[in-house]
Amino acid sequence: LTVKETDAEGNTVERERRTTINHAMKTCRRAWNVALRRNPSKVPTLNPFAQMGLISSNRATPTASYDELETFRAKARGMGYPSLATAALIGWDWLQREEAIFGTFDVTHYRPKEWPNAVCICHPKTAEETWFPLFDPDDGSVLYPELMKELDAIKRERIGGLMIRRDWGDQRPWPTDKGDLGQMSRTVKEIIRAAGLRDELSFTSFRHGGFTEAGDADMTDREITAQGGHTTGKVLPKYVKRTLRQVASGAKKRRASRTKAGHLSE
Repeated sequence: LTVKETDAEGNTVERERRTTINHAMKTCRRAWNVALRRNPSKVPTLNPFAQMGLISSNRATPTASYDELETFRAKARGMGYPSLATAALIGWDWLQREEAIFGTFDVTHYRPKEWPNAVCICHPKTAEETWFPLFDPDDGSVLYPELMKELDAIKRERIGGLMIRRDWGDQRPWPTDKGDLGQMSRTVKEIIRAAGLRDELSFTSFRHGGFTEAGDADMTDREITAQGGHTTGKVLPKYVKRTLRQVASGAKKRRASRTKAGHLSE
């Protein structure tokens, strides 16, 4: 439950991994119940993983600021991990979950021949696909200049396969064969600590930071939902359709909010 680690300065850092423990025990509990239903004569009825009194951490995911995103990206590039720098910006700009960024986002999803001015965003959690415009439908301006510059460079070197891959050796995917992203998470934590950022930050913090920026930019619920790929009726009235114009409008508002705060990127 409690893990002791050593940071870049040699200090001992103690952290709780209650969420990981809870997930493990819940998985064991479900596996036992499934096995019991299929083999009632072989598996004991009493499930040892039931009624364990698991305590939820109730810890909200820390939200990164735009300055922290930029600091992380600069340090990631400096440490030889440009893939993680690009991945963090994808999470921020396109509000993508890490399993989608590292395990689903393919080179062929970005500016394909049939959609040269858009990118197909896949949402593994909802099994939905959303097309994001890359240029303003009204004046043709670039909506994601920093991100597109990096993705265009990657696409020039590859025909297909996952867009975000490791930065060394044969550039294998970050997820293992079983979909585990443990090495990515550990590397991100090393970069965060080397950059002197808050130790509670994680890769997910950049996605949450993107949502916060969207709210600060006065985006409507519909625009945020269109970008985040959510489909639940708890956020929007049922059957409200997402359009490319909604996504483009939201992107322009977010960039306008950022530049007003002095974060000029051009």
